[in-house]
Amino acid sequence: MNIYVANIPFKASEQELRGLFEEYGEVSSAKIIMDKVTQRSRGFGFIEMADEAAGRQAITSLNGFNFLGKTLVVNEARPKTDAPRSGGGGYRSGGGGGYNRRSNNNDY
Repeated sequence: MNIYVANIPFKASEQELRGLFEEYGEVSSAKIIMDKVTQRSRGFGFIEMADEAAGRQAITSLNGFNFLGKTLVVNEARPKTDAPRSGGGGYRSGGGGGYNRRSNNNDY
């Protein structure tokens, strides 16, 4: 079972996170997602547990749990989709540059 964990403290290690979930059963992997540029934690990660019943028990017990001073958000991970991420952000103006452009000829 793949479990999504959010609000992980930046100071937490993958080993500490693994240890927290191992109290509920065998953990196949523990991964904290890191920022590609800064190499710092992005504050979320994934836990894989071999037994689904143990995974569900961990979700129920650890969602809302205070871990190193932060309240974890724990739920079943959704499968990754192939759909492109939605675009967004950025300023889009309907016109050209920042001046009034009359025409391409020079008869002002």
